[in-house]
Amino acid sequence: MDLQPSNQSQKPQGFPFSIFTRRDLRYPLSFFGVFVCSIAILNLFTPFDSHVISRLGSLYSQILPDIHKSSSSSGTCDYSYGRWVRDKNHALQLYSENCPFLDPGFRCSQSGRKDEDYRQWRWQPAGCDLLRFNASDFLERSRNGRIVFAGDSIGRNQWESLLCMLAEAVSNKSRIYEVNGNPITKHRGFLSMRFQDYNLTVEYYRAPFLVVVGHPTQNASSQVRTTVKVDQFHWFSKHWVGADVLIFSAGHWWNEDKTVRIGHYFEEAGKVNLTMDVMEAFRRSLQTWKAWVLKNLDPQRTHVFFRSYSPVHYRNGTWNEGGLCDTFTEPERDHKHLEPDPVNNLYISEAIKQMEYENWKVQFLNITYLTEFRNDGHPSKYREPGTPADAPQDCSHWCLPGVPDTWNQLIYGNLQAKGFRTK
Repeated sequence: MDLQPSNQSQKPQGFPFSIFTRRDLRYPLSFFGVFVCSIAILNLFTPFDSHVISRLGSLYSQILPDIHKSSSSSGTCDYSYGRWVRDKNHALQLYSENCPFLDPGFRCSQSGRKDEDYRQWRWQPAGCDLLRFNASDFLERSRNGRIVFAGDSIGRNQWESLLCMLAEAVSNKSRIYEVNGNPITKHRGFLSMRFQDYNLTVEYYRAPFLVVVGHPTQNASSQVRTTVKVDQFHWFSKHWVGADVLIFSAGHWWNEDKTVRIGHYFEEAGKVNLTMDVMEAFRRSLQTWKAWVLKNLDPQRTHVFFRSYSPVHYRNGTWNEGGLCDTFTEPERDHKHLEPDPVNNLYISEAIKQMEYENWKVQFLNITYLTEFRNDGHPSKYREPGTPADAPQDCSHWCLPGVPDTWNQLIYGNLQAKGFRTK
């Protein structure tokens, strides 16, 4: 199972005041500052006029979002922002670690974790409610269809979560099987689980970069071991055409520790670039992803999600230098300890916005903020049986049942809101 190295190169420097880590407050506060400055400057040149101030206030009231207004009043719900609330019944609504489709590395209680409080938290969006997951409804809506996950091992984490959530509506679990007879512990290539009663497959393809990784050109420098070809989409992509729901994830391999520091450099147009920044390479790879989606997918059929960066919570060191997270037993409550948004998310959302004119059903699945609080949800030292005692803690993947279940609830809620049903 892949562990996440230091991702310092992905994150901008945070503003020194903790309130600016609250992304839902940044823009209102910024506009308020402009409003105050406008009044001060205006008063330097003209006598104080309450009517002028009133007009300015009216102007800014049109610009400022009403952070107290329920997003459900507009008919939509932004599930990305809210808070975690304790709900002891929440874990009972989903599934247990006895789900046969869970990787041993995600079964934290069976691996020795004693506390189970991390399962007793429910995400409550601000101003609206998250639709309760209905496995039978989701299966029926997806009948004769395909749900595909493509990306890194965090995507696999989410895929296994959805398998177990859906399987709760199937009484005979033997009617859910891997189409090629592969075990759930297979970590290379792809896995495709068929829900026979619904003629539905839920598939996972391991493609950490989403683009091709291969041998360098013959004239490349000796320091180049392999190249990440940012302009060539992964060859697995031929299997993704025709999916009804397609969930992409990338980011955890886009850092210096997993690229240039171990001889994996970036290649474009057949030329190796030894100086290309990792995040610039990621941005270019997203343009390749966008071009593939526009060319190969049917916008009337395929619902596309690109999940945002899933935060890691290594403390007192990086993943391979003693970093740990086993001391956390409940979600973070202090906003001062939240990390700022990673650059990855900016590039993903920009690529998706560029596709809006095509009327595509592409959505940025923003799980970063809600996940940032959950430093208590990682396997930490409770990894799969047989892991050496001195092995690094896993503070990037998630215990299951756990946080990825909420990500899948967001997908279900968004699909239902769009009237999703296979044709």
